[in-house]
Amino acid sequence: MEVLVPFSTDRPKSRLSTVLAPDERARFARAMLLDVLDAVGAAGGEPCVLATGAVDADLPCPVTIDDRPLTDAVNAALDARLGASGAERVAVVMADLALATPDALRELFGAGREADLAIAPGRGGGTNAFVAGHPAFEVDYHGASYLDHRRIADEIGASVAVVDSHRLATDVDEPADLAELLIHDEADDDEGARAPRWLREAGFALDATDGRVGVKRE
Repeated sequence: MEVLVPFSTDRPKSRLSTVLAPDERARFARAMLLDVLDAVGAAGGEPCVLATGAVDADLPCPVTIDDRPLTDAVNAALDARLGASGAERVAVVMADLALATPDALRELFGAGREADLAIAPGRGGGTNAFVAGHPAFEVDYHGASYLDHRRIADEIGASVAVVDSHRLATDVDEPADLAELLIHDEADDDEGARAPRWLREAGFALDATDGRVGVKRE
C-alpha cells in the first residue's frame, strides 16, 4: 500500500517557535519525518513524501513536490492514484506523528483494507492518518477535518472505520506535545527514535515541578 506523508518545508513547526529556533524546528521536523517513514516501512507500507519543497535530508523513499496548500496537494495525489491509476488503497500519514509505531499503523492499514475509509482522528478533531479506497473521496483539512471527512464519506456512500489510537492521535505541534514524545519514548538515550533523541540532545527533559508534566530545557 502506498503511504503519502505530507511534509512542509516552509517554516516547519511554527507553533514551536517559543521553544525552538527556526533552524532547530527544521531539524526536529526532519527527525520526526524520518521516524514516521521508518514506522511506515516497518508496518509494510510503501512511503512517498509529499513535500512543499526540496527536503534537506537523506530519505529512504521517493519525494513528490507540490507547493499547493495541504488540501489541494493531497486531493491531487489521491485523484492521480485512486482515480487515474486505479490503485485500490492509498494511505496518508502526517509527518509529525512521532509516536506512531508499526503496530499502530498496521492496525490502520488493516482497517483500511476492510472499509472504504479508515481514519485515525487527532486529539483536537483533526485527521492525522487515513486509508482511502473510494475514488470519490476528497479531503478537507480546514477546521475539524475529522468530522468533515466523516461527512464527505457519508455523502459518497463510503463505509468508514475509525481507528482510536493514542499513538496516531498525538501529533507534535505545540510545546506541550514535546512531553508526550519524551514520556512515551521506549528507548535508551543513545538508541531508538530520532525525534526524542534529538530533544534530549537539545537539552529537553521532563519537568513536573508545577504538578503537571511538561518539559524544560536545561
